[in-house]
Amino acid sequence: MNDDDDVPLESPAESLALISRERDAVSRSVQFNPLAYYLPWGFAWLIGFGLLFLRYGPDGRVFVPMPDWLPLVALFSLLAAAAIGTVAMSTAKGRHVHGRSAWQGAVYGWTWFLAFAGVGSTLGRFTKYLPDDEAGLLWGSASVGVTAVMYLAGSAIWLSREMFVLGAWVTVVNIAGVIAGPGWHSLLIAVGGGGGLILFGVALWVRGRPR
Repeated sequence: MNDDDDVPLESPAESLALISRERDAVSRSVQFNPLAYYLPWGFAWLIGFGLLFLRYGPDGRVFVPMPDWLPLVALFSLLAAAAIGTVAMSTAKGRHVHGRSAWQGAVYGWTWFLAFAGVGSTLGRFTKYLPDDEAGLLWGSASVGVTAVMYLAGSAIWLSREMFVLGAWVTVVNIAGVIAGPGWHSLLIAVGGGGGLILFGVALWVRGRPR
């Protein structure tokens, strides 16, 4: 133990400076890093849906020959990696948060899981009656739609205008992709959705940097 810790502060100014330093240290320990959150998801969408577009383009066109399984395996692997990273980061930050905020975060996290479980079970029951390209469009658009709604819900929970803008943007891109049809939906989600998540994370990081 350092003997200096027991030395009384000489002035109120030193006391205020110490309080400020301690407050900044606590803030950094729980501070949300937008790059660590949005970039993994953005690149997962950009690469995963990009591969889907290249292999399963509009009207069945193949832009880049590759195994049939590769795009989906790549997409799900990248999404799983992003999810694991998000859970790990949220768990580490959540250790410093208690009370109402901790409850909100836990419920919001479980809502993601339950929402995708519910939508996935429903789609799995009915998409077998659709052509492959339409079934793929339904899976992709429903999954992206759930994500957009969760961002919009998060904006209401944490009173975040930024999350509302992101959720609204993803919704618009998703609707445009559904209207455009199979193949084009993957391209729009890759560029507009994945690219949008990356730009959004970078913008939040730049705005939050110390001046």
